[in-house]
Amino acid sequence: MNEPVRVMLLLSSLNGGGAERVAVHLLNRCDPALVDVRMGLLRREGPFLAEADPTRIEAATIGKRWFGHQGHNSGFYRADRLVASTVLAPINFAHMIRTHRPQVVMSFLKGVSLLTWMAVNRVGDARPRWIVREGNNTDAVIEDEVSHPLGRAIVKGITRKAYRSADCFLANSHEMARGLQQRLALDGDRVRVIQNPIDVARVQRLAREPLRDAPKRPFILNVGRLEYQKGHDVLLKAFAASEAARDLDLVILGKGSLEGELKRLAGELGVADRVIFPGFIPNPWAWLARAKLFALSSRWEGFPSVVAEALACGTPALVTSCDFGPAEVVEHGQSGWVVPPDSVEAFGSAMDQLLRRPDLTARFAANGPARAALFDVDSMVEAYTDLFFEQARVLRPARLPIEAPDDVAVAAA
Repeated sequence: MNEPVRVMLLLSSLNGGGAERVAVHLLNRCDPALVDVRMGLLRREGPFLAEADPTRIEAATIGKRWFGHQGHNSGFYRADRLVASTVLAPINFAHMIRTHRPQVVMSFLKGVSLLTWMAVNRVGDARPRWIVREGNNTDAVIEDEVSHPLGRAIVKGITRKAYRSADCFLANSHEMARGLQQRLALDGDRVRVIQNPIDVARVQRLAREPLRDAPKRPFILNVGRLEYQKGHDVLLKAFAASEAARDLDLVILGKGSLEGELKRLAGELGVADRVIFPGFIPNPWAWLARAKLFALSSRWEGFPSVVAEALACGTPALVTSCDFGPAEVVEHGQSGWVVPPDSVEAFGSAMDQLLRRPDLTARFAANGPARAALFDVDSMVEAYTDLFFEQARVLRPARLPIEAPDDVAVAAA
């Protein structure tokens, strides 16, 4: 085969998140001689746009009007948004597919995957192979988005039907693959796992940049959208009750619909003067590298890239064993500490223990970078390249041998 495999990545936007960062890595890092990667967006917006090649991105012309961000994901189920999305978004995605004629399409996250399901059924002979890439706990997401039991059952049923119709289901953690294969009754032969790629060298380089507006006191750090999923209420309560954290600040990087509520909670707990909300920061790694402790309090996840990034920075990590992923990144007691989710008592007790045990945190700091290297971007992009060739049903060209001294050929792994 002389031509590269044509791949299109479909997302709602490039607003900050793990899925968007993965998509930009693939756009920028896949070998163009092997894979021609294009990206289709419903809205041309988001901080990651600055990192992506604009000539390979197509966005819906009516995106900002009809697909504008509405805060919490439950806004998607408003009648006007639901009609606009289920009618207009698949039309736009189908147009992109017909225009670029990709051999493989990969959709990111549940909402876009449901729209892609409708789009690929509209394109007839131009239908590509379709990969659903899921990076979250879909059951938990639906329960958070939809309050009525009947509505939840309907959305779960539609999601199950759509995901089962895909040619491939890609999970970003082994825990997720096992859990969702069972819950969604997926065909195990179609399930694949590729963990989120971490650009370790870039993270470590940016971590060394000067940190402006840093707190005057040592601080604990959390990075994530200000939504129920991330468990910031648990973190705030644990921080307020912690004896060991009395001389520390808590910094929470990110934006979200619960910002006002979380600030009120910090005031009610008497720690408003010690909790800082800087918003979305383009370089969170400079904060990570200087944090005394990284704390992930999530109720559910997929594969939390920020945990691996904290390890790459040599920052001790305290994470929950939520479904799915954090416990797959951190080796408990070796590269970090793992506690049950949604427990103020467990999280606060672990926070106190770690802050009082410099021997433990020094071990985590020493072991973290090597653990993060297991998820480095180059190996993960290779895995994606193999997956694209597999799904396109064409043979990938053999990797070229690496030249070695004394004319010894060393085969690339």
